[in-house]
Amino acid sequence: MSVPLLDLQAQYATISSELDDAVAGVVRSQRFILGPAVEKFEREAASYLGVRHAIGCASGTDALLLPLRALQLEPGDEVIVPAFTFFATAGAVWNAGLRPVFADIDPVTFNMRAQDVERALTPRSRALIVVHLFGQVAEMEPILELAERHGLAVIEDAAQAFGARRRVSGEWCHAGRLGTVGSFSFFPSKNLGAFGDGGLMTTEDDALADRLRKLRVHGGIQMYHHEMVGTNSRLDALQAAVLSVKLPHLDGWAEGRRRNAAWYDAQLAGIPGIRRPVALAESHHVYNQYTLRVEGRDELKRHLDERGIGNAIYYPLPLHLQECFAGLGYRRGDLPESESAATEVISLPIYPELSPGQLQEVAGALRAFYA
Repeated sequence: MSVPLLDLQAQYATISSELDDAVAGVVRSQRFILGPAVEKFEREAASYLGVRHAIGCASGTDALLLPLRALQLEPGDEVIVPAFTFFATAGAVWNAGLRPVFADIDPVTFNMRAQDVERALTPRSRALIVVHLFGQVAEMEPILELAERHGLAVIEDAAQAFGARRRVSGEWCHAGRLGTVGSFSFFPSKNLGAFGDGGLMTTEDDALADRLRKLRVHGGIQMYHHEMVGTNSRLDALQAAVLSVKLPHLDGWAEGRRRNAAWYDAQLAGIPGIRRPVALAESHHVYNQYTLRVEGRDELKRHLDERGIGNAIYYPLPLHLQECFAGLGYRRGDLPESESAATEVISLPIYPELSPGQLQEVAGALRAFYA
């Protein structure tokens, strides 16, 4: 039995009439750029996340780039980012005219910690980007304390963590609510995915929200009047309509992912050569990926590929060793936890529509490999 890494057709089948009606409604309105559908989703997202402002934009990458510009940093200022994450986190820093400084990660959660940030600090540090990798919120309390002590802005890269929460001072807080700005992606493979690219920025800061809204439409709200040099980064109405339909289903889908993760955890327990993902006690993990650390990773990948079982390696080369950043002077061995993770991680199918038979197929293939 083949098992895809992700089956978006299975998700679509469960809500197809709702989605079709929403898309048709936008087509009938002919209001494709910003407008009522986008404003509606922004209100819904702000309410769900518990934030004052939610501002749509064209992609998850722009949801990182525009806040970096809105923070009004100086060219060459340093932004601390984890070395083990998707390229856009560091690419946005570079494209904003800033200098990425790479930090190592926690080998258990794959997230950057306060001590990792502290080791990367220099007198030029002005901001940091905390990635909530694979759907689990980073341990934010010590990071926020450190950032406040050093006067650093905090961007939460929550591209994989819409709906994830962490208990802070007794209160459950959504990803994207804790930092200066939260950044989200609606790429179709995300837990909350659009029918194409889309992004969202969140903040409690009214002035920052105003700059973000201007930057996404060429630097001004009034047409042909530009207070700053912005760009074209608008969340279009079709994507917003799709997201408004999907948002009420998100928590149910997340619970399906959590059930599948718990099932994998039980089935893979005690197998030598496999380390299962760890969900922290103060965290509500939403499992955008179910990522193992394994021995013989590349051989295991071939074994799964041969059996038609979807899998992926996020990420095979940490950012500090990427060719485009060679000029920053990093060398192999500088960030050992990131480098080790890159050789050991593999992600399994985790989407909520997996059948019991498909789950058995995946677990059976892993047990057979390590037998």
